[in-house]
Amino acid sequence: MAPNNLNEQLVKYLTDVHSIERQALVQMRAAPGLAGDAVTAGIFDAHRAETEEHDQLVAELLERHGASPSKLKDLLGTLTGAGFGAFAAAQPDTPGKLVAHAFSYEHMEQAAYHLLAALAERAGEAGTAATARGIQQQEQAMGDRLAGCFDRAVDAALRDVAPEALPQQLVAYLTDAHAIEEQSLRLLDRGPELAGVPALATTYAQHRAESVEQQRLIEAELDRREVAPSGIKDAALRLGALNWGLFFQAQPDTPAKLAAFAYAFEHLEIAAYELLRRVAQRAGDTEVEALAGRILGEEQAAAEKIWNLLDEALTVSLRDQGLLAA
Repeated sequence: MAPNNLNEQLVKYLTDVHSIERQALVQMRAAPGLAGDAVTAGIFDAHRAETEEHDQLVAELLERHGASPSKLKDLLGTLTGAGFGAFAAAQPDTPGKLVAHAFSYEHMEQAAYHLLAALAERAGEAGTAATARGIQQQEQAMGDRLAGCFDRAVDAALRDVAPEALPQQLVAYLTDAHAIEEQSLRLLDRGPELAGVPALATTYAQHRAESVEQQRLIEAELDRREVAPSGIKDAALRLGALNWGLFFQAQPDTPAKLAAFAYAFEHLEIAAYELLRRVAQRAGDTEVEALAGRILGEEQAAAEKIWNLLDEALTVSLRDQGLLAA
């Protein structure tokens, strides 16, 4: 049901972030045992305590607004978190996948709390805005700590890999990058029409053109090795992208939610290329190392553009729902 006023929308956003924290809790509890490195495990364990506090703070904000967490959203968040843990554990490079996806998730939380705080300020809820800003800062700090774990993640993932097997590992990371670009392309196919903000539509369209070229370059590296992209990986991620497109189209606040997700997805790509660059360096492949660094810069630039347009996306979302004057 669509909200009738800013306070109802605020409660909706609070239930959203509560479910996000429930998903994060499952991940943080599983992550230390999957990290493959004591320092990284300690970082996850410390953030688990912060996440438990975030969960409680959001529940208290909901109670203050005469509401309670959504049982359905929380259940879905918990199940998704458990699925992520099982996915990471099943990968041959669990530490790398774990850090990459956690890095992306922290940036989704950062964007979600930024939007929550901006909405609370518009609704005149200074206390809620202050709490959201405080949590946002902690999520950003966790993202920064995870960025410092990429070397450790690669070291842990490659610890038992013989030097002569490193080129084969590099191929696996190249096919991962190809699959992520496939999902990026499918998401960006719909991005401009769902953006709601002209500058965001332009950003999505421009980055789609970059993604086409990025995927072509990755394919060239795979061709050089006489390896085809992984059809299974590409198909699975393509299907996921199509499902996300339908999800965003069904939301009454599509521009804001899409921008937050796109920001998080850019950080999944950033993490993927951070890992690829390090694996290439260890394999002695300077060409792939340079390519990964080049693409990494493009992903970082796209993420910054999206972040700078989050507030405008929120404004459009509220106007589309009749919650702000045109």
